[in-house]
Amino acid sequence: MKTLVTGGAGFIGSTLVDRLLAEGHEVDVLDDLSTGSLANLAEARSDRSHRLSFHQIDIREPALVDVLARRAPEVVFHLAAQTDARVSVARPAFDLEVNLGGTLNVLEGARVAGTRKVVFASSAAVYGDVAPRHLPIKESQPCAPVSPLGAAKRAAHDMLNVYRRLHGVEFTALALANVYGPRQDAHGETGVVAIFAGRLLADEACTIYGDGEQTRDFVFVDDAVDALVRAAERGDGLVINVGTGVETSINALHACLAAAAGVERPARQAAERPGEPPRSALDPTRAAIQLGWRPWTDLPEGAARVVEALRA
Repeated sequence: MKTLVTGGAGFIGSTLVDRLLAEGHEVDVLDDLSTGSLANLAEARSDRSHRLSFHQIDIREPALVDVLARRAPEVVFHLAAQTDARVSVARPAFDLEVNLGGTLNVLEGARVAGTRKVVFASSAAVYGDVAPRHLPIKESQPCAPVSPLGAAKRAAHDMLNVYRRLHGVEFTALALANVYGPRQDAHGETGVVAIFAGRLLADEACTIYGDGEQTRDFVFVDDAVDALVRAAERGDGLVINVGTGVETSINALHACLAAAAGVERPARQAAERPGEPPRSALDPTRAAIQLGWRPWTDLPEGAARVVEALRA
């Protein structure tokens, strides 16, 4: 299969690229390297079969349409995004340009290229602040984003539906929980698992914002990539949650990573940050039915693999 991955130099995207190449597919990677890194593609670029091509480009650039038209992928995996809720609050216009405008650009390129399907990496942020009685969140839950990030991703769902109806470009949108794993930036602004692991290994205190009892659903990157690959052939026209259905508090996450790192160091507290819901977990039942998918990596195992990768 001829595929194209936007954001393919990021930690999720590059893991997806490795999986696609391992399955014998041809892969084009589009990435502006603003947060991704060519180092993440080192293994993929060493492939001597010449099935990987890299294009450094911002998804907002009009030239993106020409690249897609020229490469004519059968399936586009659209992962490039602005993923920090705090950035979206501080710079909502920028978030809208990337997460909605960039997605529209990708869809237009897919239309011109005759692409069969777009697999869209959405976010749990589309649901917003959900009452505890509705956890874990089902796809039937009304979307009520509390950040521009969530609002832009929700609007992108509508745009996917428009292109499906008008132009026959099929889609599956995967609402991803908090994806973590090797290659996640331990020095970035997002990715609490990698940040905590990096600081613990450096014998530095981790910062917990708020009381630490806020919860998230942590899904390992290999599991998330498996869902993305399955969605290339299944789940047409649907929004599908990709999570574990398990709530983990930030305090419990810190304790798990400290145990994996063999470090006893308390975290420091800081003020709560705006634009982030107090509790979140995604019900994966639809993914099991539509994709034949389930998560198989629990948090202690995943945390140990992150710590091992950072040590290496």
